[in-house]
Amino acid sequence: MREIGLRGLLALWAGKIAIRLSRLLGRGGSNLPGRLVRRIDPTLLGKLARQCRGGRIMVTGTNGKTTTAAMIASILGEERVVHNRSGANLITGITAAFVSQAGLLGSVAADYAVVECDEATVPLAAVEVRPDVLVVNNFFRDQLDRYGELEYSVARVRAGIEELAGQATVVLNADDPLVAHLGSSSPQALYYGLESDYPGLEEPQHAADAKFCARCGSPYRYTALYYAHLGKYRCEQCGDERPSPHVFLRDLVRLGPYGSRLEIVVPSGEVLGVELRVPGLYNVYNALAAASVGVALGVPPAQIEEGLGGFSSSFGRMESITIDGVTAFMTLVKNPVGFNEVIRTVLEDDGDKPLVIAINDKFADGTDVSWLWDVDFERLARSEAEIPFVVCSGIRAEDMAVRLKYAGMPPDKLLIRKDLGQALEEALRRTASGTLYLMPTYTAMLEMRELLQRKGYVRHFWEA
Repeated sequence: MREIGLRGLLALWAGKIAIRLSRLLGRGGSNLPGRLVRRIDPTLLGKLARQCRGGRIMVTGTNGKTTTAAMIASILGEERVVHNRSGANLITGITAAFVSQAGLLGSVAADYAVVECDEATVPLAAVEVRPDVLVVNNFFRDQLDRYGELEYSVARVRAGIEELAGQATVVLNADDPLVAHLGSSSPQALYYGLESDYPGLEEPQHAADAKFCARCGSPYRYTALYYAHLGKYRCEQCGDERPSPHVFLRDLVRLGPYGSRLEIVVPSGEVLGVELRVPGLYNVYNALAAASVGVALGVPPAQIEEGLGGFSSSFGRMESITIDGVTAFMTLVKNPVGFNEVIRTVLEDDGDKPLVIAINDKFADGTDVSWLWDVDFERLARSEAEIPFVVCSGIRAEDMAVRLKYAGMPPDKLLIRKDLGQALEEALRRTASGTLYLMPTYTAMLEMRELLQRKGYVRHFWEA
């Protein structure tokens, strides 16, 4: 009570009631409760966050925020963490997460806060949460109808870093030039990246966004390129180059469709052997970011290793769901680079790969779906012998089918079922056994999980 005051207490109770009612109606309970709380007491988030004295961690960037934050929570111990695990990463969702986990008198029992934060929200969240560690994963084009040019997102994150005025350790992806350049705004930058001989790309993908030097505008020369514009780069004109990472991947022993074996080196020189139970090179980067947070907080290397090894996928991000003998992998898709990496990961699997691609264009998805034309669906079409069918679903199902047709996918393999329930039923009927891949945008993913939750195949995210 003393921590938050009477006004804060009223806001807290109102928020808890709103969250409870929202969940009784089967909704997540974040945006509206958060708005209500902030209207009553705009300072409550800061009052609650300050009670997490073990450390406050904020994670931002285009791709991988939810998974990285969940990995960090696994390292620190889920029961000791306040965490907006639903992915509601605007200031209202962050507020609701703290309200949900606070006691009735406003006490927060958690030692740590792990906050996933939308890039545009970083300056405001930095002021209120006052993170001890700020993680920036990557920058890619994403939802141009909401954010405009990529430079806007970079500028908002930079403003958040400057707001912290050197009071936080900033964890940066050394392999992303746009992210690494933020180190000039922070004297306490901790870099992570790849130092292995992993075979990457020969040239930047069409969806790459940082082909030119952030300092002088000349083209970067890459000696290694892992995906999109992430790799080892140098500007021959001004000498700007990738910083040496403090936490790095020494060896990618195995990269498979169901997980990876990593050797991560931390600043002490110790090597962490991690059996990562989620697939894809993008999750290797997420693990490196999470390990770097552990280093920044002084977590023992053995605990970092155990936390990463015990981590399983967060909801909707290569989430494994068993449905009547079929293993369905659900993974969020929301921009060209992320979709390309999902395709790359799926194609690493052996055997048939039946697909459901569900594209919505609601505000949370981004209302401009022209980004679909920047995705390398041609690579998917080249492997069409392994793909028995693709069910196109969601509000923009027809757009998805047209894009696949132009990519070269045989029309007789394309099915349009705009209704998500019908799409799932059709795909499951045709799959019968084996593996089914579900690739929805954000709101389609929430709708799919709600359908599956009603049938008992998954739990609500707040119960997971």
